[in-house]
Amino acid sequence: QLQACGGGLVQAGGSLRLSCAASGRTFSTYVMGWFRQAPGKEREFVAAIEGDGRGTYYAEFVEGRFTVSRDSAKNTIYLQMTSLKPEDTAVYYCAAPDLPTYGSSLYPLATTYDYWGQGTLVTVSS
Repeated sequence: QLQACGGGLVQAGGSLRLSCAASGRTFSTYVMGWFRQAPGKEREFVAAIEGDGRGTYYAEFVEGRFTVSRDSAKNTIYLQMTSLKPEDTAVYYCAAPDLPTYGSSLYPLATTYDYWGQGTLVTVSS
């Protein structure tokens, strides 16, 4: 139900825009998140956006480089990534909960989300 795309190979300092399109149901009023998993590491939270874009939340390592947004009419969320670093190399996943979920303390937790996209690989070369 979630299809992520937009990954690729980019040089350090470059930019990429990831997209995650939902199908089969609407998540426009639900929080949706982005996570990533680097080789040999655990999956980690990147960003989340509340329903209808009310609020956005980011992991500390983002440091203002990424922007999460959504187009409710398209049932799609985006992750605009700039100033990419080699350590940003990972498979990026989008996620959505099955039920409406509120509370910023819950958004960074993988257990908050029930639906996951297949992942899109981002490789940043030095």
